[in-house]
Amino acid sequence: MLTLLEQKLISSYKTDLIFFLKTTPELFNEAIELAISEKQPFSWRAAWLISNSMEINDSKIKPHYPKIVKCLMGKSSGHQRELLKILEKLDSDEESEGYLFDFCLNLWEQLDKQPSVRFSALKFIIKMAEKYPDLKKELDFITQKQYIESLSKGIKCSANKLLSSISNREDF
Repeated sequence: MLTLLEQKLISSYKTDLIFFLKTTPELFNEAIELAISEKQPFSWRAAWLISNSMEINDSKIKPHYPKIVKCLMGKSSGHQRELLKILEKLDSDEESEGYLFDFCLNLWEQLDKQPSVRFSALKFIIKMAEKYPDLKKELDFITQKQYIESLSKGIKCSANKLLSSISNREDF
């Protein structure tokens, strides 16, 4: 038997889902638990819903930051992307930063991963490089030609803009 949230996740459109979650705050914890679970297709959809309906540094989500970080490993690419989008909108948890940075670096270096997942990982890497300027030196290595070539045209353009915003680099 599907829960009300699960029913909505498979039968509603984006605006209806966002409205539903905002008007039924009692289901928020279920959405978080579903987002970090392995209950597909609901898990990635719940993560998508949260990332599309949350505020920057959303106080309802901040306490769940460590759980979201811990669950990233082993998720499908699309699920990882949606979870990273949630984490991207939150100030990082210093205890989780090292693990998350390494995880994102590993995702970025997997050339066979979907470009959108790799780009989400790159955004977190850059966020950390902005916070810890010594990491900016790493960007030269991880943005070598072989890492950029496998990106789609649109994501390559977005990556160039993102990288240009933190340095005086030219496009790749």
